[in-house]
Amino acid sequence: MYAIVDIETTGGHASANGITEIALFIHDGERVVKHFETLINPLQKIPAYITSLTGIDNYMVAGAPLFEDVAATIYELLNDTIFVAHNVNFDYSFVKYHLKVAGYELAEKKLCTVRLSRKIFPGLASYSLGNLCRSLSLPIDNRHRAGGDAKATVKLLEHCIANGGNEHIEQMLKKSSAEQWLPLHLTKADIACLPVAPGVYYFHDTKDKIVYVGKAINIKKRVSSHFTHNDPDRKRQNFLRIICRISFKECATELEAIVLESAEIKRLWPKYNYSQKQPVQKFALYQFEDNRGYLRLAIDKKKKNIPALYCFNLLHEGLVMIKKMAEEFALNEKLCFIDKTPFTETELQLLDPPDLYNTKIKQAIEALEKNLPTFAVMDKGIREAEKLCLLIERGSFWGMGYLPSGTNFTSADDLKIHLNPYADNDTIRNSIYSFVEKNPEKRISLAPANLSFQN
Repeated sequence: MYAIVDIETTGGHASANGITEIALFIHDGERVVKHFETLINPLQKIPAYITSLTGIDNYMVAGAPLFEDVAATIYELLNDTIFVAHNVNFDYSFVKYHLKVAGYELAEKKLCTVRLSRKIFPGLASYSLGNLCRSLSLPIDNRHRAGGDAKATVKLLEHCIANGGNEHIEQMLKKSSAEQWLPLHLTKADIACLPVAPGVYYFHDTKDKIVYVGKAINIKKRVSSHFTHNDPDRKRQNFLRIICRISFKECATELEAIVLESAEIKRLWPKYNYSQKQPVQKFALYQFEDNRGYLRLAIDKKKKNIPALYCFNLLHEGLVMIKKMAEEFALNEKLCFIDKTPFTETELQLLDPPDLYNTKIKQAIEALEKNLPTFAVMDKGIREAEKLCLLIERGSFWGMGYLPSGTNFTSADDLKIHLNPYADNDTIRNSIYSFVEKNPEKRISLAPANLSFQN
């Protein structure tokens, strides 16, 4: 038995929106045997753009039953049927969610007439319900109302069955088939080609723009999990509606995938990535020599072409660091710009000579470098003839890449010719430090690269 369903709603995802109308036609494969249709009071305002599309307004549903009032009837009609709809995941997610709130657990097989029509009538310009019915000369009335659209979907299902659809339906309903959970624009082949390996995956929308970046230990399994769960939240429903292509970059290890994911989120700023969209590093600690021969430390905005002693996200973090250095090594607060008031004549006379003061500065920098280690993380590569290498220089992430087996190195400079530079951030740095704490045998201490500071 098929239950052909159509609903009208107040919005695009079930967890925050209500159903305003539902229509069900129970079909035995030859004819309709039962029909149920009603407006529903969603207990929330219907947006104006929804009213302009469906014609359903707040006044029309004010006296309609609540979903919980008709939930038992809906569940009884759907029980032991195949849930059919045009873009089935949308309708199913709403009905399942609101039935669950009312105390009923829906777990029926699903059949999407969009995907079914593509198999039986390939090559049409559009598979939206209205355009598809016009292409196939099927009647469709009362458009964008649950009854009219559900009735048109009944005619479409009957037309598909009459044109050899039963064989396709049988295949689509198998447990091993991905047809019941895949987004509209993806095929089983799109999932089948994904590797069972660590890496980073990219979701592309209808304009081929990357809208989400994720990392995985098993790319195929992780991508599938985005679509197989019945989450009613906004992000999942948007994924089901707009994802048209999946691309990926295979990685050698989970750590490489974590680093690459974070770097790509910063580079691409995808619409549906939320957690790592904090600002990039903005400040740095610099050294320079003034016109009196004093080496001076200063916190400034990060410069692209000037080497920094250390970088950090927040100005406060840098001020705390430079104050600690000044206290420990008896540095002059005015020469470090901690105190920005002008020198008095007396203060200038009491300053240490440049040579003596500069020795303190060099000692402070040496101590800083000891506390900001330079090391490589070495791990397996994708191929046997290579090794994955991630470089931390002076406490910050410099970059990563693959080294040919047998590569000799003693300093960061030796590695940089083989590695791709990446922007450092807290997520990457913390992930690498956590990894080497658990796997100390994969850390190799190095001499830092040579740095020349501008005067």
